Amino acid sequence: MSSGTAIEDVHDGRASGRLWRIWAAVDERLGLSGLAYPVPKHANGIPYILGGISFFGFLVLAATGVWLAQFYHSTPEGARESVAYIMNVAPLGDVARGIHFWTANLVMATILLHMGRVFVTGSYKRPREVNWLIGLGLLSITIGLIFTGTVLKWDQEGFEALGHNVEIGELIGAFGFWFSPTFTTSLPIVGRLYIAHVVILPALGTFLLIAHFLLVKRHGISSRPSDFDAAVDGGPAASKGGSTFAAHLVRMVGFGLVILAVATVLSLVIRTPLGGPPDPSIEVSKPWWMFLPFYPFEDWFGLPALIWAPGLLIAALALVPFIDRNPYRSPSRRRALIIIGAIVVIVLVALVGYALVEPVKSHVGAM
Repeated sequence: MSSGTAIEDVHDGRASGRLWRIWAAVDERLGLSGLAYPVPKHANGIPYILGGISFFGFLVLAATGVWLAQFYHSTPEGARESVAYIMNVAPLGDVARGIHFWTANLVMATILLHMGRVFVTGSYKRPREVNWLIGLGLLSITIGLIFTGTVLKWDQEGFEALGHNVEIGELIGAFGFWFSPTFTTSLPIVGRLYIAHVVILPALGTFLLIAHFLLVKRHGISSRPSDFDAAVDGGPAASKGGSTFAAHLVRMVGFGLVILAVATVLSLVIRTPLGGPPDPSIEVSKPWWMFLPFYPFEDWFGLPALIWAPGLLIAALALVPFIDRNPYRSPSRRRALIIIGAIVVIVLVALVGYALVEPVKSHVGAM
């Protein structure tokens, strides 16, 4: 060995030693090595990482939301004008708003896919029933964030969405006091919905996310249905190893960055729309795609359907872990429930198609 090679090896060893000491010091204080706990190898597949992708999307929404909040005015007189300012004047405003808009759509899609995977694989079964209910709570909060975000634009679409908000509040009587414009005269309802959008709903969502993550850590990532069923039939218990949470986290961040990249490209290619100023004499808009399954019910049964139709769906989903007492998790051994779920999905998609082709009808004030 040459003297030059030996010197290089000594320097490399010293550098590695310094890096190791730095890592040891950081790990002693932050416990980062604890992230290396074992998780099943299948946890790194896309179906089992959709929840983590959704969480990364929430972080993107929070970051872009903070930037947009620097230029937004939560008053009826200034809301739409401030959005126009964001789009045309504020630095990176149009891009940030586009990323915010498209990420919200993508997160809603990944949440639905995540819950669909949990349903199909039976991962809501004991002892994970509470986490399924928490997931429904997070779904509801996401829908609330999208709804309030729609109103905050304060264009024609936002104005009509607020009209539905107010009338639904009147329908539920005393429980809808917060949705009444007369609840307080010191702050317009747009300002209160802004508080809900940036404080109340994110705070509730954060609480549920913490509970969700703690329960995932407590119970572990669910095993594959085939492995679970084999154990039920007397075979060996499914392995809880094969990978690490650190590797799982890396893949989650990687796929999350893909979501961010897609949202960024869409924001650059398709400008996020802003409708005209509100006109109380007309009703010309339809809701976002995640609300469209309930739009036909509003046509057929009026505004009260916007309470009982989604309410029945959420209640049915909440009961799933307690109705499905089948000890197995494979879809092939839970055919009846899987068929019912497939029918519900087909009906919801058909309702979306119907809502897309149905002419806009006036609902607010039509009771």
